[in-house]
Amino acid sequence: MTSVPTPIPSRTQYVLEEIKRRILTGQLTPGQALVETDLAAQFGVSKTPVREALKTLAGTGLVVMSQYKGVTVRMVDADMAREVYDVRLLLEPEALRRAVRRGASLDAAREALTRADRATDTAERSLANREFHRALYLPCGNPLLGRMLDEVRDQAALVSAVAWAADPSWEQEAGEHQEILRLALAGDADGAAGALHAHIASFVERAFPAAEHEAGEAREEDGQA
Repeated sequence: MTSVPTPIPSRTQYVLEEIKRRILTGQLTPGQALVETDLAAQFGVSKTPVREALKTLAGTGLVVMSQYKGVTVRMVDADMAREVYDVRLLLEPEALRRAVRRGASLDAAREALTRADRATDTAERSLANREFHRALYLPCGNPLLGRMLDEVRDQAALVSAVAWAADPSWEQEAGEHQEILRLALAGDADGAAGALHAHIASFVERAFPAAEHEAGEAREEDGQA
């Protein structure tokens, strides 16, 4: 029986994934310029796949294209963190609640946690954590909801990478992940959703206290309106 060869990824896809990996592991830092000619030389490709990859990354919010400054890795500040994590707080717990209620398999989430526990460096752990969260919301039964969360996934990972560089809190987050999964596997949809909401909110509060302070003021103003 002849085996079907694995398709070779396109040059653009290869460049895209490599630049993304470097951004999310801190090799390329927020604000750093991304010069097409330099990247093309590093990857041994022409400028065309680099240019296409950078356009895609701009669409996902990982890089910023400016007429005057060129392409740079997106800066992370309290406002950016708040915007991204507000979306996660609104959508991700509900997606998990629906996944648990419909009895969806969470084997992928369990496997991702195992990989995170066995990770030997921050990059590997970060990728496993991203897969864990995606494995919780993807089987929610609403493909559009899954795609909406996928759209902010890279930006959330960039926020995490910057926060971890300043304060590596992954051990605390690992414990929270275990509790979220325990509740989900027990069929406690509301408990799992509540634990996930607290997990996401506490991360922003620890990493970007200014964002939480501003959010609190906004909630007070809304309550007075």
